[in-house]
Formats: sequence, C-alpha cells, structure tokens
Amino acid sequence: MRLYSRSQLLVVALCSVIVGLLLAIGFGVLPLKAGVNDVDPVQLAADDKPVVDALNPAYYNSSGAGASSAAEATLQTVDSVAGYSLDERENIDVYERLNTGVVNITTEVVALNWFMEPIPREGGSGSGSIIDERGYVLTNYHVVKQAVKVWVSLADGARYEGTVVGYDAENDLAVVKFEPPRGLRLTVIPFGSSDGLKVGQKVLAIGNPFGLDRTLTTGVVSSIKRAIQQDNNLVIHGMIQTDASINPGNSGGPLLNSRGEMIGINTVIYSTSGGSVGVGFAVPVDTAKRVVPDLLRYGMVKRGWIEAELVQLVPAIVDYMEERDTPLPVEKGLLVSIATRSGNAERAGLRGGTIAVRYMQSLFNVGGDIIVSVDGMEVATISDLYAALEDNKPGDKVMVEYYRNGRKASLEVTLADRAQAVNSRK
Repeated sequence: MRLYSRSQLLVVALCSVIVGLLLAIGFGVLPLKAGVNDVDPVQLAADDKPVVDALNPAYYNSSGAGASSAAEATLQTVDSVAGYSLDERENIDVYERLNTGVVNITTEVVALNWFMEPIPREGGSGSGSIIDERGYVLTNYHVVKQAVKVWVSLADGARYEGTVVGYDAENDLAVVKFEPPRGLRLTVIPFGSSDGLKVGQKVLAIGNPFGLDRTLTTGVVSSIKRAIQQDNNLVIHGMIQTDASINPGNSGGPLLNSRGEMIGINTVIYSTSGGSVGVGFAVPVDTAKRVVPDLLRYGMVKRGWIEAELVQLVPAIVDYMEERDTPLPVEKGLLVSIATRSGNAERAGLRGGTIAVRYMQSLFNVGGDIIVSVDGMEVATISDLYAALEDNKPGDKVMVEYYRNGRKASLEVTLADRAQAVNSRK
C-alpha cells in the first residue's frame, strides 16, 4: 500500500475538481458566462441576425431543424444573466433612445364669453415627433386645429411657443415649428416605412395620454389599409390599426417598429367609453413623407383636380331619370353637371348635362357623363373622389372611366391644381 503526503492529497483533490468542472461545462450541465466575449444579444450581425445566434453552429443548419431551439437556449442563457428578455431589451432601447424626441403640444383657442366677447382659453393637448433638428414637429391637424397659440414642451420641461407652418386636414397631419436655443441638441424620430407592414408585427407608441408625458405602450399591428371617416366626412385611407394602447393625448405621437423607426402617426381611437379598448389607428408614415415637403414649402398640400361640377347620384335622381324614360346605366357614381369651359375635363372630352333639374335646394344638369372610376379607384361619392386624387399632383395624368348613353368608356385627364380650381368657382 502506497502512502501519500497531505500536500499530495490536496493537489490530487484540486485537480479532480477542475476536471469535473471542465467536463460539466463540456456536456452543457453548467452554462458559460455570457460576458466572456462581451457579446450583446441585441447587436446585429451583417446579415441582421443576432450575434449570439451567428456564433451558434446550429444557426447555419441547412435544413433549419434545431437551429431555433439552439438559438433560443443561448438567448435565454444570456438574457437570464442580463435580467431582461430580448423583447424587453428592445423596448428599453427604443424608449431610452427616442423618448426625448416626443413632445407635448398644448394650444390656446379663442372662445366667446356671456357678452359675446372673444376671450382666450385653454385648448386641447396632444403629442408630436421632432422630425428635424431645427425644431420641426410632426403632429395631427386636430391637435392644433383653430389654435391661436401653440406650445411645445420638451422632455427637460422647457416650453417654447410654436407656429403651425402647414396642415393637411385630409390626412389629419400638421407641422409645427419652434425655435430651439442655440446649442440644444434635439432627438429626431427617424422615418421608417409603412410599406410591407404585416399583421402581428410588433409596434411601440410613445405619447402623452391624459397629460402623462412620454408614456410607452406596446402591441402589434392589428390590421392594415383601414378606411376611417373623419368628423368632416373626409375618409383617410390606408390607416394602420393597432392594439397598442392609444388614449386622448397620444394623438400626433409616433408609432414605432422594433428598430425605433416611425411607421405611423397615432391619430384616433375607437371607443365607447373614451378610453383605449385596443382599437387605435395611425396615419401611415409613407403618407407623411409624401405630404410634409408640401407643408413645409406651401403650408398646404398641392393636389390635382378635375375641373367640373359633379353631383353624387342618389336614389331620387335615379328614380327621376326612370320616370323620364331615360334610365341611368348605374345607380352609383358622379354625374357631370357642368364641365368647366376650357377646363381639363372639357379638354379631355367629358360632357356635362343639358337638362336642368332641381333637387331640394340644389339646381344641376342631368344627361351628362357619369364617372364611376378615377385613377383605378371606384367613385360613388365626392369623398371617394377626394380619396382617389389624394396622392396626385397638378399635372399628373389619370384615367377616368365613365358612362355615356349607356356605354362605358374611358379617357385620360391631366389634373389641374385643386386650390386654384376651387377658388375660381367662388
């Protein structure tokens, strides 16, 4: 029997412990510490895959089998050390980077007192996104509507008077400008894209609901391309529906994707109680990117128009024409009452009516062309026509489908400037 000294026994025991630990790590019993190589699971590799995934050989499995579970296990290990899930870290990162780019907007309006004298009073409030370091803020038109004074409050509590440089009632958008002090660096909310959004995609909303500044809520895209009617009977098409909590005061704030890019402007909620019930709507950011340049340059959006007096078909008009033994080929559409002399409709070949009739308080002509489609969109109401031409500029050419003498035909119209066309009729 061989005898060992006490020091030899200690060395043997220590070696046994080290070997045991190495074997345990090798078989996955003990996890590796996440910070060995300072790997951040939120950091993305060149191919937009998390670095922690890119380091996992299972990620490159050609069949894909097992890659997800292996990556998930690695992520859980890293996140458990950090204390937050990957989803939570995305939320925290977006909020910490961008919350100071969301402002609180309050207004002052003019009201009449008991003696019918105009007096200033507090108006509404909402949110806005800083879109330019020079102090330009994107918000909703209804937030600043009828305001005689506009105030912009920043994250540090500073309050500045702003001016409305332009608005677009048809998309409920407006741009406000304030003058930041020299040397003040503003956080700008970057534009993303609303094209290609998917139902179920994660979204984040930052705003000032009920005056609670810079509140974050999260949810998903619930639906896309919704048509929402405004109080003025205008219809906003292509709206984003989300279940992220949106309440009064959120209006004008950004709807963001998980990368922190603005994909929408929170606008309206559907509610029977006045509070959020998980049905909110946002104007697509692609609409904002299209109209903001016009708002900055002209204070309004330049849009195309068809120079004609149009009358929406109603059952009474349809019945009247049947009684005259001249039934209309359709029951919905826009009747051309008058094609403005030398206007684009007349030049294109559209014809107005020749028989004057009175309907309630309106006097118009029947017997002319009936427009049923403009720029590929069916038009049954004047609101439909506004929607069809909403994204068209003066000088654009659109196809117009119409009925004449019971036959369907089409022609091309070069659009005029809507503002000039409307003003010329006044």
